Amino acid sequence: MRRDVFQAIADPTRRAILTLIALQAMTPNALAEHFDTSRQAVSKHIKILTECQLVSQEQQGREIYYHFNPQKMKEVADWLAPFQKMWEERFDRLDNILEILKTEKNGK
Repeated sequence: MRRDVFQAIADPTRRAILTLIALQAMTPNALAEHFDTSRQAVSKHIKILTECQLVSQEQQGREIYYHFNPQKMKEVADWLAPFQKMWEERFDRLDNILEILKTEKNGK
C-alpha cells in the first residue's frame, strides 16, 4: 500500500515521534520510552514514517538512528499555503473591523 505524508501525520503518535526526532536523531528504544505503548507499536509507526520518507535511518554500530526529513514536510506546507493566505486575509479584515469599532466607541 502506498502511503503519503498526510496519512503519516494523521496519527497523533506519529506526529509526536516527528516532534521528538526533529530535535535530535533517536533510536527506536529511545523513542519508545516516550510512549505508553510497546516498542513494536512504535516500530510500526516508524515504518510508516520511513515509507513516507518523513524519516530516514542511519546505522551507527549496532544502533539504528532515525532522522527527521524536513524537506518532505514541504508537501504539507505547500498544500497549506493557500489556506494560510486565506486565514491571514480574514484576520486582517477582522483587525480592520475591530479597529473601526474601537474608533467609533472612543469617538462617542
